Amino acid sequence: MAAVSLLVSALLLLSPAAAELQRVQHAPKDDGSLTVLAVGDWGRGGQFNQTLVAEQMGVVGEKVSADFIISTGDNFYDDGLSGDNDTAFFKASFTDIYTADSLQKPWYIVLGNHDYTGDALAQQSAAIREVDSRWTSVNKSFIVEAEIVDFFLVDTSPFVLKYWNESKFDWRNVAPRDTYIANLVEDLEDALTESKATWKIVVGHHPISSGCEHGNTTELREHLLPVLKTHGVDMYLNGHDHCLQRISSVDSPVEFVTSGGGSKAWAGKFKPTSDKMEFLYDGQGFLSMHLTAAEANFVFYDVAGTVLHTWGLTKSAAAIIVS
Repeated sequence: MAAVSLLVSALLLLSPAAAELQRVQHAPKDDGSLTVLAVGDWGRGGQFNQTLVAEQMGVVGEKVSADFIISTGDNFYDDGLSGDNDTAFFKASFTDIYTADSLQKPWYIVLGNHDYTGDALAQQSAAIREVDSRWTSVNKSFIVEAEIVDFFLVDTSPFVLKYWNESKFDWRNVAPRDTYIANLVEDLEDALTESKATWKIVVGHHPISSGCEHGNTTELREHLLPVLKTHGVDMYLNGHDHCLQRISSVDSPVEFVTSGGGSKAWAGKFKPTSDKMEFLYDGQGFLSMHLTAAEANFVFYDVAGTVLHTWGLTKSAAAIIVS
């Protein structure tokens, strides 16, 4: 934890104009394995069962010995943080909710569209990190390198064209849109090309393929999906849709996984997708993943900690095992 904190402090001093994505190293366990929890769409001051989901994350995190947590965005509702002095709401929605010992690990953060309607720079500020050192958002896009797996955290809100017609979005350090997207895609391609990790997982807020309320994100299918297919990405993990789902691409090995059940859920709201729906749960919950050099195993849990769906990937045979 201390080593991660020191590295993050150093990274925060880097120029935001650096051409390549910033990186955080997080060592796996002594046996080479890594266990991660993922949750999204949660920050509501404990309301809409956020506290209950957090409690079960703590229970599961202890059982599986979680190394860190990934947030898939929409960290604070409805309009993000108002600034880096918005510490009361930050504590009420994060520090005072995720209190279990097993969750006192680094949280690696992407922003969602609701985070962008507040102060979109606040969540990367040193002042917020001083409030809770777990909070690790070194930039809007960055890489978590954990030897056997690289997580590529990608800022997806600027891709969505309709947001640019809404004045409440905070586009500082983003506009002009086309330049920002082109540079981000190029940086991601470079990083994926350089990656030597066994597993490559790209994390964004918006879904590429979804059967829940929001459905597919057209701009990500146009700009981001070809990059994932070309560079052998194993999984695209997102939030935005308030559900849990797993979808297989119909023309590539990429899996599309949604973990957006951190608080308010959207029961009964579905949309069609052209990819193969493997599992969908329109309620609250979260995801755990356990990775080794040979296997990756995933579990969806609901708000009560009940196992909803498990599956696995192997590198040797490129097989998928479903239970």
